[in-house]
Amino acid sequence: QLQLVESGGGLVQPGGSLRLSCVASGFTLDYYAIGWFRQAPGKEREGVSCISRRAGSTNYADSVKGRFTISRDNAKNTVYLQMNSLKPEDTAVYYCAAKPSGLYSKCELEVEYAYWGQGTQVTVSS
Repeated sequence: QLQLVESGGGLVQPGGSLRLSCVASGFTLDYYAIGWFRQAPGKEREGVSCISRRAGSTNYADSVKGRFTISRDNAKNTVYLQMNSLKPEDTAVYYCAAKPSGLYSKCELEVEYAYWGQGTQVTVSS
């Protein structure tokens, strides 16, 4: 069974940091570009960041550039999202998703992803 599981969410004060993890089971992430998305209450889902298969290409939403960093460890079948300088507007459920991708293809956020995790809640509040 193909599955993505996110972890690392929680409650953090403004200015704090969290690191989200996305672990795959039932398939190897090595063949996929991975994206992180988020959805806040009453808002549409938005793309946050993505990373290509060989990590040569990354993309970030303007709202998180300079604060979030995406990385991957294919040996551990895991992708990470390091989130620093968190703001209340970063509060959302964060999802990771996988998209089959060419070995040297760039990642994109505005495309359809095939597999999705169930999400992890991030709350930024004092």
